[in-house]
Amino acid sequence: MGCFNSKPNENDAGAIRRRPGSIGEVAVFVPGLRVPESSEEEVGEGEGLPLPRRVAALRTRIIVMAAHEALYMSRPRRRTITQHGGSTSADLLQALEDYLPVLLGLVKDGSELEDKIRFAWMNQEDDAEDTSLPSAWYEVLSVLQMMAMLRLSQANSLLLPKTSIEGYHAKVSEENKRASIEIFLKAAGYLECAIQHVVPRMSPEKRKGLPVDLSQGILKAICMQALGQAIDVQLGLAIDSPKATLAVKRRLACEMVECWHQAHESIAELPLLDGWAEKHRLFVTWKHIEAKAAAYYYHGLILDEGNSEKSHRTAVAALQSAEEFLNDSKAACEAFHAAPPVSRSPPLWGSMKYLHDKIHKESSCKVRINNDLYSNDRIHEHESLVPSLPEFDVALKPQEYRLPLTDAAND
Repeated sequence: MGCFNSKPNENDAGAIRRRPGSIGEVAVFVPGLRVPESSEEEVGEGEGLPLPRRVAALRTRIIVMAAHEALYMSRPRRRTITQHGGSTSADLLQALEDYLPVLLGLVKDGSELEDKIRFAWMNQEDDAEDTSLPSAWYEVLSVLQMMAMLRLSQANSLLLPKTSIEGYHAKVSEENKRASIEIFLKAAGYLECAIQHVVPRMSPEKRKGLPVDLSQGILKAICMQALGQAIDVQLGLAIDSPKATLAVKRRLACEMVECWHQAHESIAELPLLDGWAEKHRLFVTWKHIEAKAAAYYYHGLILDEGNSEKSHRTAVAALQSAEEFLNDSKAACEAFHAAPPVSRSPPLWGSMKYLHDKIHKESSCKVRINNDLYSNDRIHEHESLVPSLPEFDVALKPQEYRLPLTDAAND
């Protein structure tokens, strides 16, 4: 791996604290990168003991690597390739994986060091610039959250359309689509582990001290975002497959609605402020509306296969709803990208490119075909005819992540 200075550049640290003016094209939203900070109290009461010294040494290296990655994410350019051919985010992920077994030695049964070392992290969505807590579980939680954010950043890189060597229009390769699904599930797995196995280990007092970035609401929202975006990629693959039925596509779209609904509910009641937090809320709102457009479109097509007058009229109402949600999603998309830090939409691809092309045409076509059902006395019945979407359990699950065993050298 590349060599790093022992301390992050002070100018870099200042740049990380400042919100970037622009973050470029966004296919997958990442609400900034929380970065660990040095603290004079980092070793605390464990000074001189082997384990705290190992923790401090590994953490110092991560601080520098994370500062480099945070700058990359705030100034999107071509990703840096390290001497071994991997990306800086992959190196940082590996460093975090190596750190966890050592860090978990602080919370091993019988350890007196769990609350003796203070760990400091720079926040992104919280009003407080940073949060410092004397809790090894807080450090574990912060590490898992960072691992998830790095995975989402990797997925964003994969899902930004690229122009081929032949110079054809920009597109996302099938290989990148399938790789992104695996990455989304890994990100969701880190967050599920954090919610189920790390947060409960913290005392109520320590949990009250957590920043908004690490609140259960935010962690759940990002977990469901990862699943929702993975299903969106699956839907795009299904659209491209001649073997995928309308029922399969409708189910995927409805599952996507459920994911974004849960994300929206998780984030709705949090005290989110301007900046990353408000942009995060706007992203969830946009994707929730977009998913409804997809679900009503496929639901309308299936209803239109019925033979009764009612099913045809209900199908038209569903397709008109899809068109309305699509229009609303365009406004929500603009609001998201305009919110600071400003961003841009990549060229349309996948499910949304298909639906932007199809929804208006299909809705208009079905209205014309069934115009005898839309006499003047019935034209205002649209809202009362809009059917409820069918409910499906989300089939896609986070990839299970288990906290590693403590490093043998801790004993």
